[in-house]
Amino acid sequence: MIFSPLEQFEIVPFFSLLIGNKFAFTNSSFFLFLTLLFILVFFHLTLFRSTVIPNNWQLISESIFDFVQSMLVESLSKKGEKFFPIVFTTFVFIFFCNILGMIPYTFTVTSHIFLTFSLGMISFVGLNIIGLMKHGFFFFSLFLPPGAPLALAPLLVPIEIISYVFRVVALSVRLFANMMAGHTLLKILATFAWKMILAGGIFLFVQLFPMLVIIAITGLELAIAFLQAYVWTTLICLYFSDVISLH
Repeated sequence: MIFSPLEQFEIVPFFSLLIGNKFAFTNSSFFLFLTLLFILVFFHLTLFRSTVIPNNWQLISESIFDFVQSMLVESLSKKGEKFFPIVFTTFVFIFFCNILGMIPYTFTVTSHIFLTFSLGMISFVGLNIIGLMKHGFFFFSLFLPPGAPLALAPLLVPIEIISYVFRVVALSVRLFANMMAGHTLLKILATFAWKMILAGGIFLFVQLFPMLVIIAITGLELAIAFLQAYVWTTLICLYFSDVISLH
């Protein structure tokens, strides 16, 4: 049988119920719940028997807290403090989803465009609501660059609107594509190395090279799991800055 490296991204229903048309609990849903469980356990361990002098769990949590807070302060200074909970939650959720997907035989929920696009759309709609609540109809001045002559407005405004709406695509595709491409490459190399081991003979030594490449790429994927959460959070902070400051 020939197995595709893309089979690892297949959504498989565990069971289904006749609610409405049909409700299916899939492997994607299961690992979403598992991610939330890991997050709750992680922060429970942080708060369990917490001390004035931070223990190891507290040090990790406080490092994540300070890291996200520094990104928000750089973009919005003091004005971003009230948005910290949503930004922090988004960073932790994406990071844990990416890390969980690195464990063999698990499922990477962020490798599906549906989830990443949903997260991007929720963020986009929320940002627009905040912008309209803060600035009213003056919020739409965001689509006309400051200092631009009004004569160019019919040309500049549509371009700005398209680039603004395209932020959802930029957020979702970047995360989905990076996670999917990395896991696909690991699957291909692992299959290649396993075929060499089964072949035996001199291939037992030749397969050491793809095995070393797999180890190196695994380390790179772990870095990318963090980097993609960082990039997502950084862009959200920049988008917050745009809707708050209108620049």
